[in-house]
This record gives sequence, C-alpha cells and structure tokens, in this order.
Amino acid sequence: MASPDFFPRLVLSRLTEALADTPVVLIHGPRQSGKTTLARVVGDAAGYAYISFDDDVLRASAQADPVGFVADLPDNVVLDEVQRVPGLFTSIKAAVDRDRRPGRFILTGSANVLLVPKLADSLAGRMEILRLYPLAQAELARTQPGFLEALFGAKFKSGSRPRLGRELAERVAAGGYPAALARSTARRRAAWYRDYIDTLVQRDVRDLARISALDALPRLMALVAGQTARLLNVAELATPFQLSRPTVRDYVTLLERIFLLEELPSWHSNRLNRLIKTPKVHLGDTGLACALLGVQAATLVADRALLGQLLETFVYQELRRQASWEEDPVAFHHFRDKDGAEVDIVLERASQQVAGIEVKAAATVTAADFKGLRKLKEAAGKRFATGVVLYDGEVTAPFGDGLFAVPIRGLWEIA
Repeated sequence: MASPDFFPRLVLSRLTEALADTPVVLIHGPRQSGKTTLARVVGDAAGYAYISFDDDVLRASAQADPVGFVADLPDNVVLDEVQRVPGLFTSIKAAVDRDRRPGRFILTGSANVLLVPKLADSLAGRMEILRLYPLAQAELARTQPGFLEALFGAKFKSGSRPRLGRELAERVAAGGYPAALARSTARRRAAWYRDYIDTLVQRDVRDLARISALDALPRLMALVAGQTARLLNVAELATPFQLSRPTVRDYVTLLERIFLLEELPSWHSNRLNRLIKTPKVHLGDTGLACALLGVQAATLVADRALLGQLLETFVYQELRRQASWEEDPVAFHHFRDKDGAEVDIVLERASQQVAGIEVKAAATVTAADFKGLRKLKEAAGKRFATGVVLYDGEVTAPFGDGLFAVPIRGLWEIA
C-alpha cells in the first residue's frame, strides 16, 4: 500500500479558496487525520512559517506573552494544535483587525476549538472553518466522486459493478487514519489504534478537562463502539461504571470535542408527530471502532449483524467526509418513528432538499427494504429528492419514483 501521505485531500480546493479571501483559516479534526500534512503542503508552497504548540517551549512562550508572541510572528504562518494555547485567539483577532490581508494565518486544532471560551466571538467574521476527517474511500481510490450530486439530482444510472464481498469487511476494519493505513498488516493497524486512544486520553483529554476517572475513558469508548449506529443510551453506558449518568453524559460530550464520536440528531417533520427524537451515536472511524471491539475483517465476515452495524457507520462517515468538500452545506440526521419505520441517514442540503440512505450488508434488495424511505418521502413532500438503499450487490436499479438500489462501491467510484 502506498504511503497515505501522498493521497490527495479533496478539501484542498476549499482551503485554497478560503486563503484567497479570509485572514484566518482553521482546519480542525481528530489527531492524526492529516491536518498538519495538509497545512504544511499548502504552507510550504506559499512560504508560510510553521509553529507547533505540541512543542513545550513554544507553547510556554505563547502562554506567557500571547500579545508579544503574535506580534513577532512572520507575515504568514501555520499555527499547529492552536487549541493548546487558547489565550492566543484574542491576540490573533487584534493582529487581523490591524491588517486584514487574506491568508495570514492557517490554524489547526485537534479539539473542537469553537467550544474554547470566547473563540467564536473573538474571530467571528475573520475566520473560515474547514473540517478534516480521516481519509475517505474516495481519496483512497483517487476519485472525485459524484455520489452526492447524483443523490440530490436523482440521477442514478442503471448498471452493474462487481460485489465488494470480503473486501468490504476489510475496508470497514481498516478505517481511514493515514498512519494506521500505512501499516502493513491488520494486527499492526489495530495496535496503532489502541495506542492512539491511550495517547489521546493522556494528552488531549488532560488538556481539555479535569476528570477523576481517566482510566474509564478507554472502556467507555469500547462501550460506545458497541453502540455505534444505534440510539444513544447513556444509562446503558453508565451501568458498568460507578459514575452518574450526568457524568457519563459529560464524558460523551468530551469525546465529541476531540472528534472521536458524533451524535446524529433525529429528523423532524410537522407532518409526523410520532417520531423518535433520540440521537444516534457514531464512532468517528470504523477502524477505531473495530480496534476498540477487538474485531478484524474475518470476524465481520462471520458476524453479519456486527458487519451491518459497523457498515452503517462506515457509510455515514464516508458521506460526512464527502460533504466536507462540497460547496453547499449538508446537514445529517436519522429518521425513526414509533411504528418502526426508519432511515439510517437523512441528508438535507442548503436548498432544503431531503434525501435518505438505508444501508444493507446483504447482496440483494427487495421492495420491503424501502419501507422507511417511502415514509420519509411522504413526510418530506416536495422537498424529497431521492431515497437509496446501499447494498453489497452488483446492480444499480430503480424501485419506484425517486427510489434506487445502489451498490456500496458506488459511493466512491465514478460510474
């Protein structure tokens, strides 16, 4: 496998565009997702200086005198892991207000720095924010996928693609972190993911919060991995620990802040009153989830229920990654009503178009698999664009007006 450092990041065009008209651009996302590599590739080409606040001396210097530190910076600079010195934000604001030239600062952060006190206020109107995820399957395949365009345009063409079969389980288990993918075996990738969790807990979590039960976080992460693609159940997560539900809820929020998991809210409609409003939870990456659960591709091939659960997270994260480089914002939800109709992923584009995705690990699709999508179509009315059942089969085929069965590999392969 080629070094993932060389895989193109499809958010690059958005970064270049932002630097042309915005003084500060923030790239945030989980550690080891490729933020530093992306910032340095762009920065080195344009003559940016580079400063990392993982360096103890530089971090101490910035904390001691943030005003003087920013005043002495070069005209164009990359500030890496900026969440570790939140006191800099006010000084960066002052520097930008004196000189509004675009592209002055590229910031990277491994925590959701929008939640750092006063940041949103201090850099409002001066900063563009780009989310960087681990590598998408489209980036690994070096394609510019058109899946979202086809989804919102209902433009899926009938055709055939080879089944992924076991390869699908291997992709789910491998995940998308560049450093993990650079390792040659599944066992070595799993070891990388385990070390990754330990490092985050010992460094980033300590920076963000004073919590008394650090040793509980890896076990909590493993429990959340078992809940991925399911409705979030804090009571169930709290049961193995001598911790209150509010404390576990705070820990879940903390894990969201460092991009290890995401809550997927429910989709609402005035046309339906019997909707389940509990959010779903998704791990940030299926490679991480498999390592936490202690499973590899062979386990997933043998356990179809577990494969189906992790596959839903895999598809969700691929869609999130693709949406991050789209010009039009896409909001993500799930749909479930009290009669049991559900849609795994609901996408809503800025133009108010609504599309639904149902995920199946099976190689066949029947009309019954579209039950939830038909309910969503009814609820969305004229806003409904398309409903798709993604499955591990070969054929793209229509199943009624605006409803299609599409092979999973169609997510990242160009038809």
